[in-house]
Amino acid sequence: MRPCKLRIVTAAVRCWAGLQGDNDPVDVVEIGTGVHRSGGVYKVKPLGVYAMIDDGELDWKVIAIALDDPKASLVNDVADVEKHFPGELEKVLAWFRDYKIPDGKGPNKFGYDSKCLDKAFTTKVIEETHEAYVHLKSGARANTEELSLI
Repeated sequence: MRPCKLRIVTAAVRCWAGLQGDNDPVDVVEIGTGVHRSGGVYKVKPLGVYAMIDDGELDWKVIAIALDDPKASLVNDVADVEKHFPGELEKVLAWFRDYKIPDGKGPNKFGYDSKCLDKAFTTKVIEETHEAYVHLKSGARANTEELSLI
């Protein structure tokens, strides 16, 4: 069994080139002032999302802030990020675009003109991804990929 990864086509995905998900969990980038352990579990507020295209599959990159961050009450949507974290969205975009270049691969592409989409869109992506997971876990969706659901 492989670790749990979901390949779903959400309504949000169908609106952009019909790409499928990449069978990976949704990635979250916490942009606040704290330092967090990679893979840790933290309470965050989703703010926006990038639609990265990785090897022809959609790989959502959620931008969030930790609820206990001193600036969390000031940032409620992607539009607030530039005001309180100037340049941070561009840094995140550049990192995800370029991180495979040292391995000899080209830069990653992004849907939606490389824009970080707003909180409403982000919430829809998260809800639809969660719904797909619930269906997989409950057996309402066949586990044809033999994904581990532990």
